Amino acid sequence: MQTLKKHSIFALGYFLLIALLGMALRLFQLIEFPFDYKFLVHTHSHVALLGWVYTALTTLIYKSYLSKASIHKKYRNLFWFTQINIIGMLFTFPFTGYALFSILFSTLFLFASYVFMWLFIKHTSDEQKRSYSYKCIHVSLWYMVISSLGPWALGIIMNTAGSGSDLYRNAIYFYLHFQYNGWFIMALIGIFLYLLEQNSANLSSRTFRQFFWTMNIGVVTTFGISILWMKPPYIIYLISVFGSLLQLFAFGILIKWLSPFRDQIKSFDSKPSYLLIRIAALFFLIKLLFQILGSIPYVASIIASNIDLVIGYIHWTFLGVVSIAALAFLSHFKLIHITKRTIFLYLIGFFLTEGLIFYRGIVVWSKTWLATNYSWYLAIASGILLVGIAQIFINQFQKTTKN
Repeated sequence: MQTLKKHSIFALGYFLLIALLGMALRLFQLIEFPFDYKFLVHTHSHVALLGWVYTALTTLIYKSYLSKASIHKKYRNLFWFTQINIIGMLFTFPFTGYALFSILFSTLFLFASYVFMWLFIKHTSDEQKRSYSYKCIHVSLWYMVISSLGPWALGIIMNTAGSGSDLYRNAIYFYLHFQYNGWFIMALIGIFLYLLEQNSANLSSRTFRQFFWTMNIGVVTTFGISILWMKPPYIIYLISVFGSLLQLFAFGILIKWLSPFRDQIKSFDSKPSYLLIRIAALFFLIKLLFQILGSIPYVASIIASNIDLVIGYIHWTFLGVVSIAALAFLSHFKLIHITKRTIFLYLIGFFLTEGLIFYRGIVVWSKTWLATNYSWYLAIASGILLVGIAQIFINQFQKTTKN
């Protein structure tokens, strides 16, 4: 348990670091930095996905499924090998962007993630493999592997079509789609189902199959949204809408399925964890509605040329769904402690930054006037979010906290 707590603190450390990098990116409009902006963006994104989320999710998966499998030494060695590569990316991307050493560390990280999947499949018991939660985690790890086809393809694309080509952009979108919508979301759903199974919640196999296949077909078909910027044939728009509706339907199945267990869920979770789970579920519903909206041709054409709307959506998913759910589950397993005060501060920063990002996106679309000192307002909002994440991190080193 103590080892996993340390690993969780590592994950939170990356979370704090990406908040600092995010703050630096906001200040680029106001202060001159001795860094290339694009290089810092690469650092921010890699540490966010591979440092914070990957470390948090693999720690949760190990705690849930592998902690009794007598592979602690293998997991520990893999963990530190992974951390070396994350730190390597942290110290190479800001100075070189995509170059020899940053690509080397990124590649080694991919191999490490494959090894983690192999450990999961090999060392889970037959009883675990029959559980619904295992099926969700298993498919999430496959999405993680599938997403890596994007980075593998980048090298070939750069040497053929070039970094400015449509193929290059689509390879990145392919990676992000299956990371966010496949690996992250399905892993978090799997961990949630694990909590239910551990508390003897009797789940219907028929309903689970409906949810599982509907959700996963939706994950695959909504990749079409990522290529709508190319204005593809209308069949792609129809597939995207279909996938978005499928995922919304799957979410409805899940909520209806879980409604009889509401009191049970509330009873086995602490108040902060239960609050975070409810918030993440609400934000996930809004994300699904965003997807449907973004599949409409007119809206898709607006988004394609509006970077603020794209960033707002990505941050909504990352900070509002994935990060909040990860914090909830880490707190549930007592790997970290969360207080209502820190949740409140985090949410204030989240809503302010999201509001300002979407506001500028709407201003660009409507061709109206942007508020004076907008960059300062966004920097201040990012600072509040940074303080909220910093407080979560600092709390881990205090012996007791109050809700």
